[in-house]
Amino acid sequence: MPPLNEEQLRQIRDERREQIMAAALKVFARRGIIGTKMSMISAEAGISQGLMYRYFKSKDELFTTLVEQAIQGSVSGTEQVHNMQGSPLEKLMRLTEKILDEEGQLYFMLMHQARTSEEVPEEAKHLLKGASMEMYIEMLKPLFEEGQKIGELAEGDIGELISCYFTVISGLMTLNIPGLDGYEMPRVEMLMRMFTKS
Repeated sequence: MPPLNEEQLRQIRDERREQIMAAALKVFARRGIIGTKMSMISAEAGISQGLMYRYFKSKDELFTTLVEQAIQGSVSGTEQVHNMQGSPLEKLMRLTEKILDEEGQLYFMLMHQARTSEEVPEEAKHLLKGASMEMYIEMLKPLFEEGQKIGELAEGDIGELISCYFTVISGLMTLNIPGLDGYEMPRVEMLMRMFTKS
């Protein structure tokens, strides 16, 4: 078998890094940074702990990398809502579906862990300061303003309405912890009734 070329080696490295990050996301989202050990992540990824340290020097570096990725993804996803086709309500429904899908839930729980844990690395804390709730409210304001203007979304203070939206989403994420019996995530159409004009 011929030796791998530089492009093939780079692809293998990138795939392995993604494999580690996907495993770490699952473990951190479930257990938080305090309850997570590198051995748990390596077991989830199905690779040796020694190999993991070739890609990430520490648990803190891995956690911070995931927080940065989560922030970038959430900002990008929230900004993209304005370019979607459809009415404000339809756009809000698609954004909600994306947040509530499996990957969205994992990133959301990671961010929840990052915002509430005392053991978060300083670099991750710094990143979180730049991703305040006020920033997300400002990004969604035009969508809610348009929805109110055309009579599709509920009336009232827009900042309060968006805060209510995120509070509901946060509650759903917390209740939807894997292994919690008897809980079924409501349909997005049902959730949107809370924000539509009656």
